Amino acid sequence: VLEIVPPYAQPEAFRGLDAFSHVWLIFVFHGLDGAGWRPTVRPPRLGGNRRIGVFASRSGYRPNPIGQSVVRLLNIEYHGRRTVLQLGGVDLLDGTPVLDIKPYLPYADAVAAARAGYAQEPPHVALDVTFCEPAETACRALDSGRYPQLRELIISLIGQDPRPAYRQSDGAKTYGVRLWDLNIRFTVSGTIAIVESIEPRP
Repeated sequence: VLEIVPPYAQPEAFRGLDAFSHVWLIFVFHGLDGAGWRPTVRPPRLGGNRRIGVFASRSGYRPNPIGQSVVRLLNIEYHGRRTVLQLGGVDLLDGTPVLDIKPYLPYADAVAAARAGYAQEPPHVALDVTFCEPAETACRALDSGRYPQLRELIISLIGQDPRPAYRQSDGAKTYGVRLWDLNIRFTVSGTIAIVESIEPRP
């Protein structure tokens, strides 16, 4: 959900946007703890152990921490002085400041012959994800409250194998990821990830 605040929430400003299936969001990377920019970064798609220049990446640690993302436009709602965009496929943190919205134009924004130095193909699902009984119970309890579709999101997240590449041969280790205000712990055996626990962050 993207909430537009006054004075930009005027319905006239969104006239015609509902004819588009996707929009660009121009946003500010936040939650980086004031770390500043870095001349080289380690993209996750390169396993987290190979450095490239920041301008050859989409890292948030850049001179100007501005990002862009294509998302699905599902609906536009008007509530008095508030305008709300219902979006799909959003890869932003909650509370991300959005600077601008632009329509996605398929003829101009998709270049069929484009090439990439890395990440040419979409990421493949590397791991099958299962839940141990305590994690399954916790997931059901949380899913019924403020975390809708939590199980599906955890499967999608861990299925991409978020472990650093140099750790992927270490089958005895317990790994953790943060999702919202939750800590999720999992182990890996071969191509199967087992979610061991889902707990609120202290």
